Amino acid sequence: METILHGFLTILNLCLIVGCCVVFTNAVEHLGKIYNLNEGAVGSILAAVGTALPETIVPLVAILGAYLAHTDVNVGKEIGIGAILGAPFLLSTLAMFVTGLAVVIFRSMGKREHKMNANYVVMFRDLKFFFFSYTLAIIAGFIHIKPLKYACAIGLFVYYIVYVFRTLNCSHSQCGESAEVEELLFQKIFRKYNTFLVWLQVVVSIGALICFAHMFVGQIKFFASLFHINPLVLSLILAPIATELPEKFNSVLWVSQNKDTLALGNITGAMVFQSCIPTAIGILLTPWVFGMESIINIVLVYCSTLLLFFNLYRDKHFSAHILVTCGVFYVIYLGYIFWKMI
Repeated sequence: METILHGFLTILNLCLIVGCCVVFTNAVEHLGKIYNLNEGAVGSILAAVGTALPETIVPLVAILGAYLAHTDVNVGKEIGIGAILGAPFLLSTLAMFVTGLAVVIFRSMGKREHKMNANYVVMFRDLKFFFFSYTLAIIAGFIHIKPLKYACAIGLFVYYIVYVFRTLNCSHSQCGESAEVEELLFQKIFRKYNTFLVWLQVVVSIGALICFAHMFVGQIKFFASLFHINPLVLSLILAPIATELPEKFNSVLWVSQNKDTLALGNITGAMVFQSCIPTAIGILLTPWVFGMESIINIVLVYCSTLLLFFNLYRDKHFSAHILVTCGVFYVIYLGYIFWKMI
């Protein structure tokens, strides 16, 4: 009976997360309109950072919670490192796969064209920033001199600030005009429209996303315990799946509306954020050393990112089939993890 209840709560959490994503994407588009932001900034910063909050909080809770609760700090740090590394991995593989598959499905339904119209400048910039920030974060794992390690962390914080300024200052002609937006959902409730109401919808939707994402992680932990799945698998695969759901659902919603720059910028912008801020926190609060499972995870992130990079460099746009192919690297890692478990 308890298992059935948890199964029902898991499905309910999924539905609530989808609903929150609808509210959030609606609000973030209005923010872009109010502040006259380019489409790249809306997708790569506002949407990406907003939906990246759940997976950013997970490692902090795992690491700091272990200290505060006086539980096994080493387990907390292991889960924290796994969650931090798992986020870019899920974004560059599974999130890309889901987005590409959504394009294929909506194309077969006649709701959109097959070619993706994501802005080349925005996508290329995001991938370059991610590649360098992720590489710096990984290099820090092989540095054993603490001052140098901490310098890498500070460098990542500064690097993300540079990225934000570069994105915000990109001209509309280069990074795209803000897309047409539908009526603000809170406007239907409060019967008015102003900047405060838009921000209120953003804050409420993000708060609800964080809440429901963490409830979903709780359900995953229950099933992990039920089926005796170890914490490493939970932190590297299962927990990021739950906390990356907002990015996936947001991107699916946007590709259904032919807003590909927002859809993919939501993912690539989150990749940059995840490779800078959470990794910097991991470097500062954990030993930040990698086992074999983590190293294979890192290698597959590079494989997926380079595939995307060279496809974009060659064709000047993303192909839905290339995005779907990124899912292969996720399957490879799943196969490796289950082989290790067996």
